[in-house]
Formats: sequence, structure tokens, C-alpha cells
Amino acid sequence: MTEPKTIRWGILATGGIALTFTRDLLADPTTRGVKHLKHTVVAAASSSSKSRAEDFLKEVKAPSDAKAYGSYEELVKDSNIDIVYVATPHSHHYQNAMLCLEAGKNVLCEKAFTVNAAQARKLAEKAKEKNLFLMEAVWTRYFPLSIYVREQITSGRIGPVARVLSDNSMALDPEESFPDGKHRMVNPDLAGGALLDLGIYALTWVFQTLYHTQPEDSRQPPKLLAYVKNYEATGKADEHSTIILSFPRSKEAGGEAHAVATTSLRVATSPGDNMDVPCVRVQGPKGEIQVFPHSFRPLKTKLILSDGTVEEKDWPIPGPGKGSDWYNGFGGQFNAEGEGHGMFWEADEAGSALLEGRKEGKYLGLEESILIMEVMDEVRKQGGLVYPDKIETTDYPTKL
Repeated sequence: MTEPKTIRWGILATGGIALTFTRDLLADPTTRGVKHLKHTVVAAASSSSKSRAEDFLKEVKAPSDAKAYGSYEELVKDSNIDIVYVATPHSHHYQNAMLCLEAGKNVLCEKAFTVNAAQARKLAEKAKEKNLFLMEAVWTRYFPLSIYVREQITSGRIGPVARVLSDNSMALDPEESFPDGKHRMVNPDLAGGALLDLGIYALTWVFQTLYHTQPEDSRQPPKLLAYVKNYEATGKADEHSTIILSFPRSKEAGGEAHAVATTSLRVATSPGDNMDVPCVRVQGPKGEIQVFPHSFRPLKTKLILSDGTVEEKDWPIPGPGKGSDWYNGFGGQFNAEGEGHGMFWEADEAGSALLEGRKEGKYLGLEESILIMEVMDEVRKQGGLVYPDKIETTDYPTKL
């Protein structure tokens, strides 16, 4: 039996999402049926201090020889790193990812990929110039649940998709939760608001069901109409955005298809986290596929066909299992003992791409990431949502 190849990761930033990702990363891949590779962390960096990076490495139980750095510039110079995971706020993604690419490092960059499409295009160009792997870390795309939904669509079970309704909203009570206005969810200096942080998932489900499932040589960008409600407490951050999209298709492929993607900081997709309301409905003439929230970490699907067939499936997320004394979660909430969070699947895809010599993700290529950024640019344009010049710029380096 061939020994699994080891992918050596550097972690850029040490906040909450980096903790969740790295814990998942270090879980035994065989617990999710992956045998051709494994992951290790060789270094982490915090922009605040070396000691913060040291604490992070201890908290995630990284190997004892993993190096801690007090700057991102030091991290990208580490020759032992195969790929860097960029875990900063999206306002900083362009500068941080460009730093990695310029240093010759492959990159998995958190979503939203960048602040605007111009930045995304520049990163893609730099990756191509340097012959490096670059992927947006939209973890949900790599869930077995998401793969199943796309397979149901491409197999024709519900017929050509006619309409998608997609919502990712959380009742965060922003004035109470983020009273100083500095939190990344509401701070314009961090490209805060619902759109880039939560709305990216509503759009992800629209695109992976209505765009990604079409043949690459014929799929076309959508037209859209958007409405944006400003978050008054900080200004220039959206508390609620709603997008109506129209996807052109040939008559043979089902003709024009529509979608509604919506997101909010004020109201919830499923109040009280009851998880009994679908966050996504993918509808065709033969039936529909429902996905149950949250849309970023869905755990259940329901296929309802016009002939009366109903197929419900639960999609538990694997991990080391009960009795392992291993826990992961996000935002101060932990999943059941031994249950992964689901971020390891995107890491497996990135690792597989490196081993195969691919430069993009299998289920979300750079062209599609850029297109989704273009859609969000248009939403902001129609809604009058503008971020500070220093985070919109494509000038590199720019000090933030």
C-alpha cells in the first residue's frame, strides 16, 4: 500500500477561523476515508506577536517542531511550507495572498476571495505568472452533501433547474453584539456587512447549482437587480442585501433561469437555530432539492419529486469520533465530541491539487470566483456600498 503524501501547511493569521481550520486539518484523514494524503502544520504567523503564534500552535496541538513567526513576511520565507492558508479578514486577503504568491507559495485563501473583482483578477494573474496553485476557500463546495446536490441536478432528476431560492441570514443583534462597531461583521474598514461575510454563501448555492452545473463552454454570467440596506450604526456596511439573478441558457438547456439570494445580520434563516427551514430550494419541473441550514455547514437534504417521491438524507460530518476527547467548532461553540467541522474537505482538495499538479480547485475555479466577485461588485454598485480606498486598491504593497 502506498504511503500517504504529506502536505505541509503554513497558517497566516491566528483568529477563530484559523483555529477551526487547523484543528480540522490535523484530524486523521482516514476518519473521512482519505488515504492518499495527510496534512501537517509546519508554521504559523500572527501579525501581533510571535508569542500569539506560539499560543496558537499549542492550542491546535500542532507538531512540536512547528515554527512560530511574529510577521507574515517571515512566514512566507519558510522553505518547508508547501501551501499557505490565508485566514485574515477579507479586507486583507488581497495584500496577504499577494505576499504569499510573490514569495512563491501556493495559496488557499479564505472567502470572500477579495474585496472586489479587480483584486481577484490580479491574484489569478500572479498565480498564473508564478505557476502556483490558488483557490478560494469556500469550504461548503467540497462537502459530500454539496457534491450530492450537484449530482442530482446534472443527472436530470429534477429536470433543468428553473429557480433557486437561497438565504444565509443570522439574527446577530448587531448593536448589542458589536457595540463599538469595530467587529469585522460591521466595520467598513474590514469590508464589514452581511454581503461579503454571509451573502457569499447565499450566492455560492446559486452558483454551484445554476452556473457550475452547466457545461463550461456554454454557461454565461447572470444579469442582476440588487437592493442593499445600510447598517446605520457604522455606515457603509450592509445589514441586509437581496439579489435577483437571471441566468441566460439555451432553450434546449431549459431557457432562462432565475435565482434569489438574500442575506441579513438582522433576521435569521431559521430562528432559534431550529434547522427545520430550508436555506436553499433548487427547483425544476420534476421536483426540488432542499438544503437545511446553515447554508455554510448544511447537514440535511430533502429531494421532493413531482411523482410523490421524497428522499431525506442526513449528512453527519466525520472526525475522530466519540471517546477521542477531540473537539472542534467555531465562534465559541463546539460540535459533539469527535465531530469535525467540515473544513478538512477543502484542505484535502487543495492537497490533492498539489499532488496532481493542478493550479485551481476542482469545484470552484478562479474564473468562477472572479465572476462571483463581479456579481458582488454590481450588488454594491446598485446599493451604493463603497469601502475605503485602501482596502479596494489593487496597489501592492499597501499598508493596512
